[in-house]
Amino acid sequence: MRIDGERKKKLIVAFHFQFSNRAGWDCVSCRQHGLETKRRCGFLPEAKRGALRVVWGRGQIQTEECPKSLVTGESLASIEEFFVRRRLGMQDSLELDARKVDAFLILRDEMEREERDVEAQH
Repeated sequence: MRIDGERKKKLIVAFHFQFSNRAGWDCVSCRQHGLETKRRCGFLPEAKRGALRVVWGRGQIQTEECPKSLVTGESLASIEEFFVRRRLGMQDSLELDARKVDAFLILRDEMEREERDVEAQH
């Protein structure tokens, strides 16, 4: 089973969002300043989000919806487990389901790309 395009995009956006300045993407502050339409908040009905356009990006990764509302708890949990396993040197296990293995492979590729980009800057 291959990870579908929408889940893959959410996972990649979630990964890169973790490395960005997230302070400006606070939901309460955003609503207080009336930015939810401009930033195409996913918590608004589609008809109220405004014109489709890129509202957030980092490097080659972009999204047409506020990354805060796009990112799912499942994506964040996968990222956290990926980093814990990486930190502890735990190899991917045969006990993992295919969906999790797919997520870890995507995250590994994104992490390698991130490390290459950091090295290229130095």
